[in-house]
Amino acid sequence: MTKRLWIETVGCQMNVLDSELVVAALRRQGWEMAPAADAADAVFYNTCSVRQHAEDKIYSALGRIRSVKAKRPDVVVGVLGCMAQKDQELIRKRAPWVDLVVGPGQLHQVPSLVDDVLVGGGPRIEVSLDRKAGSRDAIARSFESYDPDRDAAMRPTPFQAFIRTQTGCDKFCAFCVVPHVRGPEQARPPETIVAEARKLVEEGCREITLIGQTVNSYKWSDGGRTTRLADLLALLDAIAGLDRIKFVTNYPRDMTDDLIAAVRDLPKVCHYLHVPAQHGSDDVLGRMKRGYTIGEYMEMYGRIRVAIPHAAVTSDFIVGFCGETDAEFQTTLDLVKTVGFKNSFIFKYSPRPGTKAFDRLPDDVPEEVKKERNRLLLDAQEEASLAGNRRFVGTREQVLVEGLSALDEKRAVDPGPDGVAQLTGRTMCDRIVVFDAPTRLVGRLVDIDILAAGAWSLSGVVADGLADAVPLDALTYSGEATPLYDISLPNPKPQAATSEPPRS
Repeated sequence: MTKRLWIETVGCQMNVLDSELVVAALRRQGWEMAPAADAADAVFYNTCSVRQHAEDKIYSALGRIRSVKAKRPDVVVGVLGCMAQKDQELIRKRAPWVDLVVGPGQLHQVPSLVDDVLVGGGPRIEVSLDRKAGSRDAIARSFESYDPDRDAAMRPTPFQAFIRTQTGCDKFCAFCVVPHVRGPEQARPPETIVAEARKLVEEGCREITLIGQTVNSYKWSDGGRTTRLADLLALLDAIAGLDRIKFVTNYPRDMTDDLIAAVRDLPKVCHYLHVPAQHGSDDVLGRMKRGYTIGEYMEMYGRIRVAIPHAAVTSDFIVGFCGETDAEFQTTLDLVKTVGFKNSFIFKYSPRPGTKAFDRLPDDVPEEVKKERNRLLLDAQEEASLAGNRRFVGTREQVLVEGLSALDEKRAVDPGPDGVAQLTGRTMCDRIVVFDAPTRLVGRLVDIDILAAGAWSLSGVVADGLADAVPLDALTYSGEATPLYDISLPNPKPQAATSEPPRS
């Protein structure tokens, strides 16, 4: 009888890729996907430890699966990923019905561990990416043999895929648990990454996204030759049949001139850069151990704007970090209003055991204050996003059609391959576009005339004829325009002079 599995993924794109690899490995052994958790023979939760909310979701899910396990004791329940690495004993204590607790570095062992449990081997805990105990070579082996196993059904779409450039992180920001649960930074060989990309393209993939905790710190040295991210992008850009290349997430101090030039000059590399600022105050950035000042961030941002004026730059922000004052929070509001990020991922500070902030700094910003600052920053970003999107009205953009829009997905629209539906896709600057068109266009590059803009998306119509999309920097806009690279910020020092150190 065919065994069926169910997997629920919480967290970042790295986790999405990890889940794809786990499913691919199990499918290779004859497993199939179940329609729901309660219909599966094995249920996995791939976890995130960046914020408490993500962990709470997993414990809630484990509570729901408990009744299934009680009725069918042979169902294998597994907790995978970062939370498994950080809290392996606590998970078994709070949810003793869990059979497997497997860290990020041991995911390739999941099929054999499941087999062990099914033959009566009992619960298993497999975690070993402790920075003191594990070597970089061991880490490299743990995922290098694993990444080529892919499963298109687990991707965002069959024609889009993630590729890991490296694992781990060596930055040690005060608020972040990732270096502790993902281990030290270890790059993959460039030839392996290129080979994986070629294989994906042969399978129909048109867009790849390179992922790493700090992807732009990628560095591989072998035989006296060093390959950095800019070099890797050039190798990937040469792959026939590949249309688009993205990469996330970037660390501000590693945004080098050669990398910016590669984004500008390589035709397949998207003009989209996710470079988290985390905060607008030098004092808070210092407390967060981010390793740069806001002046240095703005210098980096200015270099991007000079080289690629129309590039979409996005950020992450944390509100309510230890000791954050009203004046310090205001510097973040000023930053968002001044820079005009395409969008930002905004989070309330969540203390993480084992981090420097948890051990050394009080979580002294009240929850209600965090919520209000979160709301204010979201409102400011919404205004900035709307202003940025309005620049595109009247332009023609090339869009990779991803599928039905969220609205038609919700309506469960099924027009068939020749029927018209509301579709969605993204531009080379990663801006979401919705438009009505036949569903046979899904997976294709299509020119769209932009007619309207909202804060989070553009809308338009499929362009007539076969004209190529006009690059944004070749367009003339109506109305008064301010050069995007002419950026200046009020000096945050006077505001922060009497306040506690800033957060990242």
